[in-house]
Amino acid sequence: MAALVPEPVGPLVAAAGLRVAVAGAESNVAMYLADHGIPVRWVSALGDDPFGRRVLAEVAAPGVDVGGVRVDPTRPTGLLVKDPGEVATRVHYYRRGSAASALGPGLLAGAAVRDAALLHLTGITAALSPSCRALVEEALRGPLPVSFDVNYRPALWTDGSAPDLLHALADRADLVFVGLDEAQALWGDRIGTPGDVRSLLPGPRLLVVKDGAHAATVFGGAVAHTVPALHTEVVEPVGAGDAFAAGFLTGLRRGEPLPRALRLAHLTAGAALRVPGDHGPLPPADRIASLLAASEEEWRQLGPPARPEAG
Repeated sequence: MAALVPEPVGPLVAAAGLRVAVAGAESNVAMYLADHGIPVRWVSALGDDPFGRRVLAEVAAPGVDVGGVRVDPTRPTGLLVKDPGEVATRVHYYRRGSAASALGPGLLAGAAVRDAALLHLTGITAALSPSCRALVEEALRGPLPVSFDVNYRPALWTDGSAPDLLHALADRADLVFVGLDEAQALWGDRIGTPGDVRSLLPGPRLLVVKDGAHAATVFGGAVAHTVPALHTEVVEPVGAGDAFAAGFLTGLRRGEPLPRALRLAHLTAGAALRVPGDHGPLPPADRIASLLAASEEEWRQLGPPARPEAG
């Protein structure tokens, strides 16, 4: 979808101007995968309007295959407006009746999807409409492996169905991304650690639990690996989770060990954190290679400050 972002970054109510950008969880993932040189295709629907043409051009620019995107002659392109605050960024959505909200299970039968090695979906898509929810549910029946980012957005779930539905969808996916904070928001204070999330979601072959700016843990079978995040000066945080997912998927595609895939996820997330929009430039390739090869101690020294002791 299109996005309007205050520039300079600050509260929307005091914004002197708004910059037009591109946003959307799956398109963000696709763009970062392309930045890493991974063949990727984005399949969606856009309105036959200037926003739609802007989105199509920007998503295609890094090398994303957009041949499977349908232009809807009657429905508009979705729009969001960012409202950065001191503690968090609030997002206002204008996507009811959008072109993408009319997507359904029939999309999965198209040639643009059938030959994929992996299908990446999010909980945002499941919230857009009954037909989009049916699309996600059908995708989880196979035959393609599915990567699913829970991506809980309370503003899109006004009927109270999010906890049960997102749990059911996530537990059926092959690979799941979820933040510890959003797991707590969805499933209660009984969740205090990444291990608690794994107990709640035993189904995925791989489960990645992100603990904000502190660390991320991947569970693969009975094995868990935790990798600290890198210390990053944050300009605006929205989109970093999508970048993280793209970095981890890139590591898997390259056959990296799981801890190195988490390192690449953190490095990619940093690209989004350092810019006001959702898509920022990756570090130079030699810098990425150096950090992936760093010792655990060298990596830890680049991490965030230690959490204060409780009490």
